[in-house]
Amino acid sequence: MIAIIDYGVGNLFSLRSSFAMIGEDVLVSGDAERIRSAERIILPGVGAFEDAAAKLRQTNLDAAVLEAAAAGKPILGICLGMQLLFEKSYEYGEHQGLALLKGSVVDMRKAIPADLKVPHIGWNALHLKRPHPLFRYIQEGDCVYFVHSYYATDCDQSVIATAEYGAELTAAVAAGNVMGCQFHPEKSGPVGLNILRAFCEI
Repeated sequence: MIAIIDYGVGNLFSLRSSFAMIGEDVLVSGDAERIRSAERIILPGVGAFEDAAAKLRQTNLDAAVLEAAAAGKPILGICLGMQLLFEKSYEYGEHQGLALLKGSVVDMRKAIPADLKVPHIGWNALHLKRPHPLFRYIQEGDCVYFVHSYYATDCDQSVIATAEYGAELTAAVAAGNVMGCQFHPEKSGPVGLNILRAFCEI
């Protein structure tokens, strides 16, 4: 069973619909025990890092994610959900993440030219940095959909894909059973569906 964590900050309808399109049943739940019983976990997220991290902790869902990771269950963070996997974020202060991945989340305006709009919204090509099962059905240059103002840095050891937006920005990461996509697979058409399909096979 695949569990999508519902902690009040995710695009759950689109995610559930995407899994339905590839023939996968999912459980959407904010119950920590039900999350613990899942074979695979999706951590979505839209909004501010501090609020999302607080909601995870208030509901004890942070512990459920950490336990699942320690048990070797595949975990996929999406957008803000990916950022929460890192050690900390500097979005409006300094905030602690789940620390399942080494690195920090920082304002992209420090890295990109001043004339580029933030948030970064739109389709960008993926540059695959190393082979990974999450990308078994896609190719170099396939395009995916981004909506973000912050990006992960100091995480070279886990980067599996980048995207160009005035600078080379982290697009996807993986370390063992813990994976993350800065982009939205559920909004990325057939490419995104193929990434979700591959995750179901890991």
